[in-house]
Amino acid sequence: MADDPQIQALGSEFRRHLGIFYAKLKLAPPYHSVEKALAHLTATLKAMTPEERAKIVADPSLRWAQYRAAFIESGLSQKHRGIIAGLVRSGQVDLPGEYKPFLDAFLS
Repeated sequence: MADDPQIQALGSEFRRHLGIFYAKLKLAPPYHSVEKALAHLTATLKAMTPEERAKIVADPSLRWAQYRAAFIESGLSQKHRGIIAGLVRSGQVDLPGEYKPFLDAFLS
């Protein structure tokens, strides 16, 4: 992923959240797009200063904004779109509120 411990930690956390997201929805993660999302996140974080990365590490809302951007840029928000949008609209999604940035990507 990257040698920087902040980038490694954020990438690992993002991967874990993606795993939880798809497991709770009972869907197979689109692995190629997951890897694209991780690569996008890594590239974005590498382009930042250590101070900017430290702010993201310390602030969950900034972290989730980066995760959502990588989620969308990688095309993950287009995979299983109809299924996930239907689950969200019908209230059949059992995910903690922190996953709202991912879910909202399917409704926009």
